[in-house]
Amino acid sequence: MSDHKKEIEQAKEKFGELLEVQLNRVDQLNEEADFVDFNNKDEIVIGIVGGDGIGPYITKEAQKVLEFLLKEDIDKGRIVFKEIDGLTIENRAKNKKAIPDDVLEELKQCDVILKGPTTTPREGDKWPNIESANVAMRKALDLFANVRPVTIPEENIDWTFFRENTEGGYAVGSNGINVNDDMAVDFTITTEPGSDRIIRAAFDHAKKTGKKKVTVVTKANVIKTTDGKFLEKAKEIAKEYPDIEMDDWYIDIMTAKLIDPKRREQFQVMVLPNLYGDILTDEAAEMQGGVGTAGSINMGKRYSMFEAIHGSAPRMVEEGRAKYADPSSIIRAAGMLLDHIGYSNEAKRLQKALEICSNYEKKLEITGRKDGATGSEFSEYLMETLSDPDLDEEYLRLKALSRLDD
Repeated sequence: MSDHKKEIEQAKEKFGELLEVQLNRVDQLNEEADFVDFNNKDEIVIGIVGGDGIGPYITKEAQKVLEFLLKEDIDKGRIVFKEIDGLTIENRAKNKKAIPDDVLEELKQCDVILKGPTTTPREGDKWPNIESANVAMRKALDLFANVRPVTIPEENIDWTFFRENTEGGYAVGSNGINVNDDMAVDFTITTEPGSDRIIRAAFDHAKKTGKKKVTVVTKANVIKTTDGKFLEKAKEIAKEYPDIEMDDWYIDIMTAKLIDPKRREQFQVMVLPNLYGDILTDEAAEMQGGVGTAGSINMGKRYSMFEAIHGSAPRMVEEGRAKYADPSSIIRAAGMLLDHIGYSNEAKRLQKALEICSNYEKKLEITGRKDGATGSEFSEYLMETLSDPDLDEEYLRLKALSRLDD
């Protein structure tokens, strides 16, 4: 048997360094302030980050829709747009940083950020091996909650996922330890304050929106220490919300029950550690019509970022098809941004218009190619629909007709 003392000591040293960083982070979490109250803000700065690939194309269309819906308050100076161009893969590669320092400073000047997709280099790419811009932004701005709604009205599905963003298997995902050539170790991290704030955010959302159930998803029967802490914290917090039912499921069976017609209607709000949330929200988005139809919030107490959940699709740009990219996902994210900063009526109208244009009426078809509509044509169609003073009645009429057709 070989002597592994040196390898173990080296691993212990690196593990100690990681623990020190995470324990310092916990100290900061315990001292953090509460959420920003946008109702008391005289000026709200919305950062527009195009990203790369198809990002600038689709983000431009979402910005048009926001400007259309917020025109009155833009004219009054309460809403200000700040365009930030430096998060392209070319600029990030040049600076050898996931987020260049000057870009991060610009982001911090915003209250909320609407972000297009960004390219994350993979092995064999021409780009240097820099961290995902999304992961870096979540860490730098402490965007701890990834909130993704999925609605399929005709199937009575109305889900909201609260995925923890800054802990779990992704917290130190690029800092695992190669103990030797035969063994590699990664870490999953769960903290008391980190679990508390994401779980409490899920229950607060349920209470605010009139939902009656919060489902906690873990693998606590096997991952007993970290997932066990997350589940126990959920049970503790649930006692503070007597009008909301809490149940818990393991991630493996949950992926099955999400597509079980007899069970899935019962789910409403779901809260999950990082990795499980990544998996389950992509499954849910596919059921809605594909990841290209879903938007998400990366929410913190000071900053929040709203984005499409699909990739940057560089091949579409290379093939000259970028203008045919579907902007629905990032427009949905823009709707979530509206709701977050206090424009709930505008957000509801946008959601109804999207359902009319994408499902119930569908005068335009986006295929991603020349045989379909452009993103610009879709946003114009959407704004035309939003201009209808009888939008609410038209939405209900088309929704009823759709159900009759079924």
